[in-house]
Amino acid sequence: MLPLDTTLLKPGLRLAVGLSGGADSVALTRALAAQSKELGLVLHAAHLHHGLRGEEADGDLAFARALAAELGLPFHEAHVNAADEAKGTSDKSAESIEEAARRLRYGWFRELMAAGEVEAVATAHTRDDQAETVLAKFLRGAWTEGLSGIHPIIEFPEGRVLRPMLGTTRAEVEAYLGVLGQGWREDSSNRHLTFTRNRIRHELLPQLESWSPQLREHLTQMAQLAHDEEAWWQAELARMAPQLILPGRPVRGGGRASGNGMTLSMDVTRLAALAVALQRRLLRYAAEKLGTALDFPSTEALRNLALAGRAGQRLQLAPGLSAERTHRELRLTVPDVAQVTADSVPEYAVSVPGEVIAPAFGLKLRIEVSAPVSASTATLRNWRPGDRVQPRYSSGPRKAKEVLERLRVTGSSRKVWPVLDLDGHIAWMKGVEVEPTPGIRIEAASLENANSE
Repeated sequence: MLPLDTTLLKPGLRLAVGLSGGADSVALTRALAAQSKELGLVLHAAHLHHGLRGEEADGDLAFARALAAELGLPFHEAHVNAADEAKGTSDKSAESIEEAARRLRYGWFRELMAAGEVEAVATAHTRDDQAETVLAKFLRGAWTEGLSGIHPIIEFPEGRVLRPMLGTTRAEVEAYLGVLGQGWREDSSNRHLTFTRNRIRHELLPQLESWSPQLREHLTQMAQLAHDEEAWWQAELARMAPQLILPGRPVRGGGRASGNGMTLSMDVTRLAALAVALQRRLLRYAAEKLGTALDFPSTEALRNLALAGRAGQRLQLAPGLSAERTHRELRLTVPDVAQVTADSVPEYAVSVPGEVIAPAFGLKLRIEVSAPVSASTATLRNWRPGDRVQPRYSSGPRKAKEVLERLRVTGSSRKVWPVLDLDGHIAWMKGVEVEPTPGIRIEAASLENANSE
């Protein structure tokens, strides 16, 4: 019997198994099919063809379809092109083919649930997957909540994604299939060391296990601890944040007003009295309420401004988010959506070579020329739907809108985002390392930093 967390499964549940054809998904499908009557499940199978690996992927689909028929399961299938999707959305640092495939896969699961075909989808993530995920997130510099890895339940408006095999090892999966005499499909891309997860699986984890044989178990335990502690933190923040984070700024005569932007404020004396862990959580919580995710350096800069800054000192943080220290408060502000429209942002002509000060964007931008170029002027303007930009090291141009999505630029911050239009192509975009234009060098600095030089 394959060990499963059946507490995630309720009688009467219409559940689709994500059946890729690999060992893990085949084992989960067989195990749930064997227990479906006992558990009261209405079981389906679902396979998404990602448009990768040619005939091999066609064989995966045929295998999954045949297994579903053998087990008497309703079968759902769809086709996408993950490679084209990755090329058309963002640069190498923002979205890989793996990430595009995952996004498409979960998007399709949500479509199945939204259509009423099923209420939930089960995926075959194992304890080994959990260990690899935690290690990958650690290497990327995740916050504590990131170390919680793969969660057993993901809640979507359309339904739930469930992971009943998170306590199951890959060795247990293969032993279970061996007893059944059940074959599975091997994905050749799982051996390609160009993919980060494969390098972790085949190189890094085995090397680390030579130092700590129980490493996978330790990583999965870390994920459980982080998951449980994150649940506690969320409840604690929901309780404390309304007492410590105030909307707007104080006005004469009492009360608070938002002014020309959306502002959240904290009393610096009260903030200083809190534990450091709670300080960080509250600052990040406030930034998230304003549509921005802070990294560790930004959080520490903000904390330093609150605890050691002087009145009148300002700080520009993540795109569109600014901080101000007053005598009593730390204020975080983003532009008010109601106050900002794309049409209201001016355009600035820039000589080539030359420089421009652009108050609407808070920028000073300089163009230098190292070789003869055809353009004599460029335009610093707001981005527009339909703009395409080619990030450095990417295979082709990306839609500016989707690059902003991958940068996590949302809400009001997204309404005003500068680009430099040079001879009809985007030669520079804020926050993006754009493929260089031959003979052209572009430098940009915030007005605050430019004025302090």
